[in-house]
Amino acid sequence: MVIIVVPAYNEAKNIGRVLSGLLKHGWREIIVVDDGSADDTAIIAERQGARVLRHSVNRGQGAALQTGHELALRLGAEVVVDFDGDDQFDPADIARALEKIKTSSASVLFGSRFMEVLAQIPKSKLLLLKSGRWANYLFTGILLSDAHNGFRVLKRKALEKINIRQDGMAHNTEIVRQIKKNNFKFVEMGVAVKYHRYGQGIVGGFKILCDLIFDWGE
Repeated sequence: MVIIVVPAYNEAKNIGRVLSGLLKHGWREIIVVDDGSADDTAIIAERQGARVLRHSVNRGQGAALQTGHELALRLGAEVVVDFDGDDQFDPADIARALEKIKTSSASVLFGSRFMEVLAQIPKSKLLLLKSGRWANYLFTGILLSDAHNGFRVLKRKALEKINIRQDGMAHNTEIVRQIKKNNFKFVEMGVAVKYHRYGQGIVGGFKILCDLIFDWGE
């Protein structure tokens, strides 16, 4: 069984469109983790038929993913697809990703904005993304083409080993560290990304770096 896990925080304007797209492409098993939203994110997701879990407070995307992964495992998922709730990703990429991971011996697939010409990346964001790539390599020893992409596919054996402790955005690097620790094979695939807002800025990047430094020895 394939389960789509969608972390969402104050995405009332987008979550309906995201879920409609997933349903249109045939994905029915969807978990939305409402990470302490102050709007109608959870209500809209429930109306669309998704399984909805709610955090009473905003904890961060890493915490939302861990909550979603735990439920997916209990439901018997063999594969989980992490898919952001801000309408940046294209549901059509899920089928391609599942086919790619199926035909490889990989346990994890990472989406990338830098493989194939699929994503129109704002110039103001390029420097941060490239810096993040090398920071990720420093902390993990793995050089991904795109270190902070929310699109990923994980087979069950990887899900059972990966435990996300970083509540915030540092979870991206934490996942990669655990993949290396457990010697899981991974692949990358180009995915389309639409930009409605720019996400992590310099301050956000600094926060990620601090979180990783404090977590270094654990």
